[in-house]
Amino acid sequence: MEADRKVKLVLGFGDQRREIEVNVPAEDPIPWDATTKFSVVGTAAPRADGVAKVTGRAKYTHDMNLPGMLYGGFVRCPVAKATINGIDWSAAQAHPGVKAIHDFKVKQTRYAHQHLIAIAAESRQALEQAIALVKVDYKALPHAARFEQAMVDGAPQVHANRPNIEAYSPSGREKAVQEAMQSADKVVEATCTTQVQNHCSLESHGIVAHWEGEQLKIWASTQATFGVRRDLADAMNVDEANVQVICEYMGGGFGSKFGAGYPGLAAANLAKLSGRPVKVMLDRREEMTDVGNRPDSVQTMKLGVSKDGALGAYKVDIVGTPGVGRGAGARNPMIYAFEDRLVARTERAVATNAGAQQAFRAPGHPQGSFALETILDLAAEAIGMDPLEFRIKNDPHPTRKAQYKDGGARIGWKNRKPNGSEAGRFRRGFGVASAVWYQIGQPQGAEVLCRILRDGSVQMRNGSQDIGTGTRTLMQIIGAEELGLSLDRVVPFIGDTRDPIGPGSGGSVTAPTVAPAARQAAYLAGKELRAVVAKAMGASADDLAFSQGQVVHQKDATKSMAFADACKLIDQGEISALGKRSKNFQAFEGTVGGVQFAEVEVDCDYGIVRLKKVVALQDAGIIINRRQAESQLNGGVIQGISYALFEERVMDRQLGQMVNADMEMYKIAGAVDMPEIESVLYDVSNGGNTTGTAGIAEPTMIPTAAAIAGAVHNALGVRVTSLPMTPDRVLAALAQKEKGK
Repeated sequence: MEADRKVKLVLGFGDQRREIEVNVPAEDPIPWDATTKFSVVGTAAPRADGVAKVTGRAKYTHDMNLPGMLYGGFVRCPVAKATINGIDWSAAQAHPGVKAIHDFKVKQTRYAHQHLIAIAAESRQALEQAIALVKVDYKALPHAARFEQAMVDGAPQVHANRPNIEAYSPSGREKAVQEAMQSADKVVEATCTTQVQNHCSLESHGIVAHWEGEQLKIWASTQATFGVRRDLADAMNVDEANVQVICEYMGGGFGSKFGAGYPGLAAANLAKLSGRPVKVMLDRREEMTDVGNRPDSVQTMKLGVSKDGALGAYKVDIVGTPGVGRGAGARNPMIYAFEDRLVARTERAVATNAGAQQAFRAPGHPQGSFALETILDLAAEAIGMDPLEFRIKNDPHPTRKAQYKDGGARIGWKNRKPNGSEAGRFRRGFGVASAVWYQIGQPQGAEVLCRILRDGSVQMRNGSQDIGTGTRTLMQIIGAEELGLSLDRVVPFIGDTRDPIGPGSGGSVTAPTVAPAARQAAYLAGKELRAVVAKAMGASADDLAFSQGQVVHQKDATKSMAFADACKLIDQGEISALGKRSKNFQAFEGTVGGVQFAEVEVDCDYGIVRLKKVVALQDAGIIINRRQAESQLNGGVIQGISYALFEERVMDRQLGQMVNADMEMYKIAGAVDMPEIESVLYDVSNGGNTTGTAGIAEPTMIPTAAAIAGAVHNALGVRVTSLPMTPDRVLAALAQKEKGK
């Protein structure tokens, strides 16, 4: 058995490089580093599924229509809180189109439109008719659907078994922080609020369920194929081996589509009861009210700073609303990135009679970034220091330090004027904000099967989902790079739990978890093929390598042969190897860094913020596909712009209903709102895993709103401390400034 090897890697970027020694398992290839010469990796490759998507050949869950399929839907409670005394569905059951009814046995509802029973019918028309026939006997109860309602003394309790306000343990540093504040040259204070944001996935939550005896086959719009398999196996009391989940394509999730959820449970139960396939797809109102959101926050901060710009102690109190769920914290990540500052943090979650929060792209971080960057800008202003120089002075991360300088030149920071110095109706401003993320992949989190066939083709197979980030293309590129092939020779398969296990797609974990497993699979399969060729040549396998579609003899070029010819030597029909995700090893940096700059023009007559340009710089580890990485960066910025300027859930105080639960009234940024976006990828040989891959989906959204807020502050000379920065809030800030004068 081969022994593990100690290998020296050159990690970093530009002139920021260092040599690190790592222990590489025998079954792993030598990790890629700054000295590696690539053929395919790092190019702007087309998506493996691009043609299928643009031609409509790609089949999403919404497109699945099986013979004899029924349509599933829900009877829901119309009020924000109620006791359910009984449900009479006899008339619905008698409807000729109704084939099954599943009762969730809900005794008390806690938010408007909570699901009560599920019905399966022959057609959507029959389903709607049946839902209308159901009579729900309920008693409406006092509710607190809004944050301020739930906070007051004597507010209606959202949950019977716990108070509305749950406090998390304080840090224990409060006294030390208070003492440190007294020695600061300046102490700045601010309170920032952020809104509830809905996920607004293009494809709504949906599942198609089909039983064949004890075998359950599922098509799901999900971020976790294996999570759905586990959930439904447990719920339906069958072995996981009897549940197959398919998600070859899905239209967005952003954190809201982990697990089967109640739509999956409904579909599986209705299919079991009826003996026919059942399709459950939520409509837009259901999607907006009942399957998750990003929590809001109120963050009250105090920061001490010295006159030379050194950060001191920091105190923050965070209150957030998870609806009927739990966990609404806002993360202030950059204060920890700015070395180990003296920080005191308290956090409270306030339950409300509204749908439960779910993970949403970089959970807690956009909220925390908006608030923290606000107080950093105010601190820089208080000591008369340029906010960019202030960050460069305090941020120790080598990649961000380079990004601050690079991005400043690209946005034209030298043209920035002092805060509020511009006059007239239209005023220009510049802002900057930063991001941090933590993901270099999950050890033992994925397996990939590589199959080399006698016809010279290669398959790369993994059962996790591709949520749109391009995981199948990533596997294709890595297989092609490792085996020295063009992309058209490698066919990726993804999204079927009959293939090897993969991670759920959240926290930017998929790429850095799957990529090393894919590389190991191709490496092991290639090793076996080299042995076959070496035997036929009478050569040593160690003298053979893969390059440009050839198996190359590195000492005698006359003995080289085409990869396709080499595959014909395979006796058993194919070579297959299972690659497994190995443990992480030391990285250049434990986190990835990002910085974004914004240039805005503010119409002071109408309070309208128009973005002129965003420069987004992002540490991306070793970039596997430059085109996909740029798409991720652009997409994060676009979603951040929408969060900064438009999106906000509105709850009716009296009725407890979401009043803008559709795509007409819930405002999302459109094409006309887009600025010039300059995406700058930092190709950093970060190490950490054998491909040096890092996850970047999350950090690309984190700093956008904060950078825009900084630009508005610069333009107006006053801070807008609430998101979204709608015209009324901008005008209110201007009025407050005038009043202060």
